[in-house]
Amino acid sequence: MVRSTQKEIRQRAPVWLLVLLAVNFGLMTWDARDAVTKQRVVRVWGQAIASPFQRAATGVGGTGIGFFQRLVNMRHAEAENESLKQRLADAETELRDAREARDENERLKKMLDFKQDVKYETVAASVIARDPSVWFNSIIINRGSTNGVDVNMPVATPDGIVGRVVAVSPVTAQIMLLTDERSAAGAVVGQLGTSNAIGSVRGFGKNGLLEMRYVSGLETVNVGDYVATTGQDSIYPPGLSVGAVVDKKEGSASTPQTIFVKPGARLDSLQEVLVLRYHPPPRTAPEKALPNVDKGKSK
Repeated sequence: MVRSTQKEIRQRAPVWLLVLLAVNFGLMTWDARDAVTKQRVVRVWGQAIASPFQRAATGVGGTGIGFFQRLVNMRHAEAENESLKQRLADAETELRDAREARDENERLKKMLDFKQDVKYETVAASVIARDPSVWFNSIIINRGSTNGVDVNMPVATPDGIVGRVVAVSPVTAQIMLLTDERSAAGAVVGQLGTSNAIGSVRGFGKNGLLEMRYVSGLETVNVGDYVATTGQDSIYPPGLSVGAVVDKKEGSASTPQTIFVKPGARLDSLQEVLVLRYHPPPRTAPEKALPNVDKGKSK
């Protein structure tokens, strides 16, 4: 038994020696310090061994955190973008409303000035409907017989004549526009009383223009010339603007020229108009010649 034990001890002696050496090395290593940082060498080695794993873990964690952070930032950006879009839409709406209010104020001011300039009673009205038919150019206004509007009264804006009243109800009236082919007005190119380029304008049915006829081919008419009413049609008073000459077909001494006029009033976008309570002066019939009776003679 003793021999066996000693034999085992001799066999195990190298193992114990290695264990003791390892323990001694471990103690020496544990107590060893870096000459510069004064940190334990074991800690330095541990950090060096763990560093790759830490970097990997940090990268994965950072990627995950960055991904969720980007999602949050994206949602914030979308919300901010929607808010900015809404603010921009509100600003555009406010700007449009301000421009419409400005344009309306300018129109009403011009209408008031025009109302004060004309010599006739007027009825201010707003356009509430427009005839969609291409054959009948007409509008409906929100004034009628209860406001003193009557058939054949002329309708105008500060820019020019619009048309005439063709139908009346107590609260509305229908206006035939000047561009209707059934409409006509006496007109003169230039200043009334000084120009002999007198004729009649009527709806042309094309491009929103008026056709002026019966102007002598000997009269000088130029593009851009002013066209006004003459008052000879028993509808429109004299001196109101009709529009301006935009084109013409030359005439001769025996052939009248044809003149194309662009209306001064914007007939395609009317919003406010004035009905002129104008009644043309009655035409006096020529006096009949009395028979020449010689009272001194008798049968």
